[in-house]
Amino acid sequence: MKKRVFLVGWLVVSPLFIAPVTPAAAAGDGGLRLEPGRAGGFVDPVASFSTCARQTAPVGEEGLVSAKSRVATDDIASTEMRRASATNQLQDEPPGRPSAFSALRSEPSVKDPVATLADFRPQPYVTTAPPLWSRSAVIYQINTRQFTREGTFAAAQTHLERLSDLGVDILWLMPIHPIGEKERKGSLGSPYAVQDYRAINPDLGDEADLKAFVSKAHELGMHVILDWVANHSAWDNPLIEQHPEWYLKTPEGEMTPTPGTDWSDIVDFDYSQPGLRKYMTESLLYWVREFGIDGYRADVAGYVPLDFWETARRKLDEVKPVFMLGEWETRDLHRSAFDATYAWSWKDAMQETARDGGAAAIRGYYATQQNTWPEAAFRMVYTSNHDQNAWDGVASEIYGPAYEAAIVLSFVGSGIPLIYNGQEADLSHQLSFFEKDEIRWKEGRYKEFFRTLIDLKHSTRALWNGSYGASMMDVPNNREDVVFSFIRKSEKDRVFAAFNFSDEPVTFTLSKARHVGAYTDVFSDETVTLDGPDSMMLPAWGFRILRSGEIAD
Repeated sequence: MKKRVFLVGWLVVSPLFIAPVTPAAAAGDGGLRLEPGRAGGFVDPVASFSTCARQTAPVGEEGLVSAKSRVATDDIASTEMRRASATNQLQDEPPGRPSAFSALRSEPSVKDPVATLADFRPQPYVTTAPPLWSRSAVIYQINTRQFTREGTFAAAQTHLERLSDLGVDILWLMPIHPIGEKERKGSLGSPYAVQDYRAINPDLGDEADLKAFVSKAHELGMHVILDWVANHSAWDNPLIEQHPEWYLKTPEGEMTPTPGTDWSDIVDFDYSQPGLRKYMTESLLYWVREFGIDGYRADVAGYVPLDFWETARRKLDEVKPVFMLGEWETRDLHRSAFDATYAWSWKDAMQETARDGGAAAIRGYYATQQNTWPEAAFRMVYTSNHDQNAWDGVASEIYGPAYEAAIVLSFVGSGIPLIYNGQEADLSHQLSFFEKDEIRWKEGRYKEFFRTLIDLKHSTRALWNGSYGASMMDVPNNREDVVFSFIRKSEKDRVFAAFNFSDEPVTFTLSKARHVGAYTDVFSDETVTLDGPDSMMLPAWGFRILRSGEIAD
């Protein structure tokens, strides 16, 4: 019995090159011609297979006939006949399966009109919009356990008037859930070992206490985001018994902490499970709907599949506009999931600057940021947070004499600034991560310093976050080895900044006219006019911040 097979018009010319036979070959032009693809490569072999799939011919047991003889058996005898019938053939073409006639018809003519400019208009990479209240926001992190002697929401609420007066906008609460007891580290455990995603750690208070805290914050014009641990749970989370299939397994079938970490007090989730995704998304929605939470800080966001976060963001925004901060540093998180991500590389560059001196590292960070990240991305910059304070050291000791310069740059450079609780009270010790270790509150020297910078951020559109603010424009100087100078300019206002990143005083000259104008010194209120090649002197690790223009609402 004879077999019928699909005849594919392809000629194998080398192990690495496969090309379709052109109609010219079937017309008897003396040989086969390799046809390059219209986009600069070669015709897609999948599409070409579909093209030829309708043509069949009987073959014997000896195998397929040659490509050339197969083409010769086509019902259309000449290239001219092919071109004449192409239109009719295309009308019968099944969707998604282009024929050989598709290539003939779609080959552009030199007389074809050029596509309109609208076809080449740039499209925004970021497709989600942050809530308007975040456009000039400053984040303040609260480690509730250590924030007060009581370590409760009710006690923390007594600080809200003070924080509102300081000017902060977004209050980030570290995880509020019950902490696992199995494999617990220390006597109190890590708040990132979550025992129940829909309950409150009784050490912090109850539902009424949290609602009262959020309500008071809203009354004072602030917003509250929760720290969310989606990557893993505590070993005694009930989900382990209820849904063991939701957890990552070793080759031996055992549950495991996140691979490559020393997080022995947690067990890793498996996000290939739709049920887990549904549960976690519904848990995120629960706190927004029932408690008025305004968004989330996502712990190790990059360890969780991005499409989970994108779906969750879409669902959350259907309830109300939320602010999403991801603990990660890749651009793709900004596409349609997160408004802000960690600028770990800013922290690294700034610490290198403080340690070794020189402006190259921090200038390199901002150049990379401007050239490779979407303008709409909020990059969170900071001199301290719970991880750095607990594991690396006290910020004032890490940065040494460059500490104030680092703080100032986190406010006047591009990025959304973070203040860790206690920095405004000159926090001078590392807070324990697994034990009670309260902040020692006092009227610190940095309180007014932070207040001035927050007010500058709010009142100056050029300093607002992401695409709401202005880009940083370099102002060249003759000591760029140690001096970093730039201007940020909006239609309404502008800020000129200069930093001496060295342990010696420096005199330098500014060139070009980008900075020319009348200003007020932010810290001294002195009126300053810059009118051309201007010389300045800055002390060791000194800075100068000048502002001009309208005051934003």
